[in-house]
Amino acid sequence: MCTLGWPRCRRWSLLMTQPQMTLDPIPSTAASTLDGLFRCRVLSTPDAVAYHQYDRDAKAWCTLTWADMSERVRHWQAALEATGLVRGDRVAVALPNGVDWISFEQAALGLGLVVVPLYVDDRPANSAHILADSGSRLLVLPDLPAWQSLANALSDFDDLVWVVLLQTPERPVTDPRVHSVEHWLPAEPRATLAASAAKTDALATLVYTSGTTGRPKGVMLSHANILSNVYGVLDLVDVYQEDLLLSFLPMAHMLERTGDYYLTMAAGAQLAFVRTVQMLAKDMEEVRPTALISVPRVYETVYQRVHRQLSESAVRRALFSLAVSVGWRRHQRSQGKARWRPSELLWPILERLVADKILAAMGGRLRLVVSGGAALESHVARTFVGLGLPVLQGYGLTETSPVIAVNRLESNDIQGVGTVLPGTEVRLGDKDEILVKGPGVMLGYWHQPDETAAAFSDDGWLRTGDQGRLEGSQLYITGRIKELIVLSNGENVPPEEVEMALRLDPLVEQAMVVGNGRPVLGALLVLDKEVWTETAGDLGLNPEAPESLHSPVFKRHLLGCLTARLEEFPRFAKVQRVHCTLSPWSIESGLMTPTLKLKRKRLHERFAKEIDAMYNGSSRSS
Repeated sequence: MCTLGWPRCRRWSLLMTQPQMTLDPIPSTAASTLDGLFRCRVLSTPDAVAYHQYDRDAKAWCTLTWADMSERVRHWQAALEATGLVRGDRVAVALPNGVDWISFEQAALGLGLVVVPLYVDDRPANSAHILADSGSRLLVLPDLPAWQSLANALSDFDDLVWVVLLQTPERPVTDPRVHSVEHWLPAEPRATLAASAAKTDALATLVYTSGTTGRPKGVMLSHANILSNVYGVLDLVDVYQEDLLLSFLPMAHMLERTGDYYLTMAAGAQLAFVRTVQMLAKDMEEVRPTALISVPRVYETVYQRVHRQLSESAVRRALFSLAVSVGWRRHQRSQGKARWRPSELLWPILERLVADKILAAMGGRLRLVVSGGAALESHVARTFVGLGLPVLQGYGLTETSPVIAVNRLESNDIQGVGTVLPGTEVRLGDKDEILVKGPGVMLGYWHQPDETAAAFSDDGWLRTGDQGRLEGSQLYITGRIKELIVLSNGENVPPEEVEMALRLDPLVEQAMVVGNGRPVLGALLVLDKEVWTETAGDLGLNPEAPESLHSPVFKRHLLGCLTARLEEFPRFAKVQRVHCTLSPWSIESGLMTPTLKLKRKRLHERFAKEIDAMYNGSSRSS
C-alpha cells in the first residue's frame, strides 16, 4: 500500500541483459549514523532508482528514486515532530516490507528516536511484551484489524500514546490513540531532512531476539554497530550500483535490514519488495534480481522442487547430475582446488540444456546468492554452485548486527561460513565456543544487566553459543552447545545437521530431532501433504485416514527414505524412531519463532506423550 500515492510513478521496464557494473558506495567516513547514510545517498544520487514496489491499483511495478524517498521521509518527520516525542523515545513499527517501513524508520532515526521493529505475523502476546518492555510510545500498523488483535494483549500498557494505521478504517474508531496516516501526515513535508546529530555510538534500534528458549530480549544496537557491519560486508562482497536485490525476509530480522536495506543504500544499489512470501516465486521471475539474501529454507524448497520434477525422467536426471558434476568441477578449478578436465568442454551445452532452465525460475540474472540465519545443507549448496550460481554462506547473530563472517566469490568454501569481517575478531573458548569481539557487537540487552553480563566472557568477548573451528580467517560451524543431543551412550549429535538432511526428502516439510538421554535418535516430522497423498496411494493406504500415518507399511517406507538421506552420517546419528503429522508448526501455534526457527522447548512440551510413545518399546517407529 502506498501512503502518499506514488510520486512520479513509472512503469518498470526490466533490463534484459547484464549491464556494465559500477561500484558507487558512500564512503564509510561520510556518514556516522544511519540517517546520515540516507542523507548522503540522497545528496549523492537523487535521481537514481532506489526501490521497486508493486502498486496494486496500477497493477504494475513502480519505482521510486532517492529524491522521492526524501520527500516521503520528510512527510513522516513533520508528523513525528508534531507528536512531542523526544530524542531517545522508542517508536515501534509492524509493517510489511516496503517503502513505508523505510520511510518511517529513516524519519524516526533523523529525529533521534529509537526504532523497535515487530514481526507482522507474530503472536499478539509476543508483540505486547516487546512494546511494554521497550516502553514504545508510538506504533505503526497496516490496518485496524492488526490493532484490534493486539489491543486486548495491551490492556495494562499505558506508555503507548500514538497508533498510526496505514489503511483508513471503514468506520470511526473511538480509541483516541488511533489515527489513520491519511489524516495524521501533514499536507506539506518538512522543508529539509532532519539530522539527528546523534553520536555514532548512540542507540539506534532495539531488536528483539526470536525467543527460541524464552521471552525475547531487546538487543541494543548503535548506529556504529550497524554501519560497521554494512561496510565490513562490502569489504568482502562487491555490491554494484546496477545490482537489484529482492527483499522478502521480514524487516524485523537484522539480516534483512543490514543485508538488503542498509547495504543497498550504502552501495547505491536497487531493492525490490515482494508482494507476499507466497508470491516469491512469481516475483523472482518478474523482478529478475541479480543478487539475493535468504535463509536456507528457500534454497531447500527450490532444490526439492527440482528433484521432484526430475523423478519423472531418467534421462533428465542423468543430464542434471552431469551438469552439476561438471559445473562443480569448474567451480573447484576457479577456487584453485582442481585442474582442468576435458569434461568441462560439455559445459556450454549443459548450461543451455539444464542450468539456464532451472535458474530461469529464479529470474535468470542472479550472479550470487547469500544464505544466512541457519546452516545450509552442503548437497543443496553444491547443487546451486554446480549449476553456476554462487551460493555464499554467512554467519552471524542479532547481537553482532548481524554478520560475523561471509564467504567471498573468490574463496567460497561451501563447508564453511566464510571470512571473518575486517575489524572483527573471533577466537574459540571452552568446548570450542565461538567468541566474538568487534565494532558490530551489541551494546547489551535492554534493561537486563544480568543477561548482558552472562552473554560476555570475563575478558569482554561475546559468547555465541555456537561451536566452531578456525582455519586462518575462515570460520566453520560444528554445532550448537545448548542444542547438542547427548544420547544415553554418551554420543553427541548436533540436531540441526540431521534435520537439514531430513528436510531434503520430498516427504518432509518440517523436522525436529529428539533423543536426549535416549538410546537412539527420534524425529518429529511434519509431512508435505501433496507428497504424502501420492506416497500413501502408492502404498495402498488411505491418505485421509489418520491411522495411515502410523501404519507399519508407511513407517518402514519412511525410515528407509530417512536412512538413505542420512547415509553419510555415523551410525549413532541415524533416526530410528519417528512420529508424523500433517499439521504444520507455525508462529501462531507458538511452535516457531517469527524467523522460522524451531521452539524446541515448546515442541518438546507439546509432543511429550508422542515422544515417550516413540521410545516405549512397542515399535521401532511408533
